[in-house]
Amino acid sequence: MDWFAANLLAWFDRNGRKDLPWQTNINPYRVWVSEIMLQQTQVLTVMGYYQRFMQRFPTVGDLADAEIDEVLHLWTGLGYYARGRNLHKAAQQVVQRHNGQLPREQQQLEALPGIGPSTAGAIRAIAMEQRGVILDGNVKRVLARFHAIDGHYSSTPVSRTLWQYADANTPNQRIADYTQGIMDLGATLCVRSKPDCEVCPLASRCAALAENRVSELPSKKLAKAKPVRQARFFIMRLANGGVLLEQRPQAGIWGGLWNPPERSDTTTVENFLHEQGVRDDNVDSVRWGKGFRHTFSHFHLDLQPIYIDLLRQPTVVQESTTRWVLVDRLEDSTEAIGLSAAALKMLTE
Repeated sequence: MDWFAANLLAWFDRNGRKDLPWQTNINPYRVWVSEIMLQQTQVLTVMGYYQRFMQRFPTVGDLADAEIDEVLHLWTGLGYYARGRNLHKAAQQVVQRHNGQLPREQQQLEALPGIGPSTAGAIRAIAMEQRGVILDGNVKRVLARFHAIDGHYSSTPVSRTLWQYADANTPNQRIADYTQGIMDLGATLCVRSKPDCEVCPLASRCAALAENRVSELPSKKLAKAKPVRQARFFIMRLANGGVLLEQRPQAGIWGGLWNPPERSDTTTVENFLHEQGVRDDNVDSVRWGKGFRHTFSHFHLDLQPIYIDLLRQPTVVQESTTRWVLVDRLEDSTEAIGLSAAALKMLTE
């Protein structure tokens, strides 16, 4: 075992996190769910979601048998909803193709929707007692600083170099502890801003610290200006608390989630009501809500909510992609549908 792994493991034994929800009753399914939820999401945010998710879907079979709406309902607010859709799809494949057991081989794990090389490595290392190599965001930061690697992760040469170091530093013993330890180090000490280098177990050989470059590594990606789009969302409500929602297509942003009907920023209230078959004498009031911005990875969306209170439910034929729901039941299992954070904000205003 090399110096890097030995010192990291000694630190983990003294200071590592060992009581997180996914660190008990460890099995491949529980580790897999936690790894997916932890992608681009902080531990404190994930904990409650993980516990509720595992309570409802304690096995991969339970998840595979569930309706996607219920899965996304439990994912509501966690963001990056493609993770939840892929988790559900992969669970069905595990049941259908692997007899309900996650495969042990790296390539077979990576063949499942939503599982990349690092997630597959974590599952093998933590839950299968195999040598798995990981390279999540925390590990990239640790390695970029320790080895003073210039360039952003998105660069193929930089990514290749990081994987080489990740493999070289991963020991052949105590793989699970090492894997958890290097993630913990990046999450608690070697953080993005103001890392606590004084107590870092790797400080004495950290190239970035020796070169006084900790604050500039890892290299930042040059930010491009994001385009801005506009949309109007029509929140059509009934006196009993009912509201009309539309399910978005499975592909694209908010895939499979339920939102108030979204239309272009040129759609008038009159045009929307005509489209929905709502007569003027059925409209009690119309109010323009406070607009706000929701940011996606590639663009900003400026949302304008428009609240339309009706006297009675329109007598129009509902499609499979529209549904009247009761707002006060959206946060419990009575209405098991997935909602975007933006939808929740509009519906609870």
